[in-house]
Amino acid sequence: MTNAPKKAVILAAGCGSRLRPLTDLRPKPLVEVNGTPILHNALRNLEAVGVEEVTIVVGYRKDAIQYSCGNHFGKLEINYAESPVFDKTGNAYSLWLARDTLLTGDIYLLEGDVFFELDALRYLDMEEAENVAAVAPFDRSMEGSAVVVTENGYIAEVRMNQTAANLIDGSPRLFKTMNLIRLSGNDLRETIVPRLDDLIGSGAVNSYTEDLLSDLVQKKALWIAAARCDDVRWYEIDNEDDLRVAEAMFTTPREFAC
Repeated sequence: MTNAPKKAVILAAGCGSRLRPLTDLRPKPLVEVNGTPILHNALRNLEAVGVEEVTIVVGYRKDAIQYSCGNHFGKLEINYAESPVFDKTGNAYSLWLARDTLLTGDIYLLEGDVFFELDALRYLDMEEAENVAAVAPFDRSMEGSAVVVTENGYIAEVRMNQTAANLIDGSPRLFKTMNLIRLSGNDLRETIVPRLDDLIGSGAVNSYTEDLLSDLVQKKALWIAAARCDDVRWYEIDNEDDLRVAEAMFTTPREFAC
């Protein structure tokens, strides 16, 4: 892809309750992996691929994120969208709060609890498709959202709440979603934001972004290619066990791309 997005949205409003007591006094995106906050790693990687402006959706302990990142982080301009009801809503509501940014053009969409290498974003940009999600082979240590990918590399189905029990011989191969997505301005304006408006307007404030994208994919209203990141190190950090795994994984010099 020749024209990578210049803007990004990071969803970082949640409480991180499963990481307590580490999140008693700080939001999950500021929990450190080997001394580097999860959010800072994401911002450095976004800057490295040419992003110029990032909107961070904040809620729980928002002041800590705003103090840590400021209005500029490196060369990045940082804006904030604040959720006053972060403890009563799903992350689709957080995405809706960033709709002004979504309507401006192509973006990267990230969740604020994923620690990842720069190559994940590079793989997104290597794909020619308008919309691309980073995925990795689903293994028995994983749980959460997964996708089935067609032979031509597009997501055919999004499956929620998957575990090792869903890895059944003879079933379609599953890939774990990494919560790193590149979305086109046209699809954001014509499909995603209008659907978000309908969703939130109907009162479905507890919905998740995965629900939204799954519905659009199923109805063939949105086509998302899968960028295979089999050799990229990344980890979604939900609890202390995840944090220990991530710290063991990111111990060699190439983990902190900048």
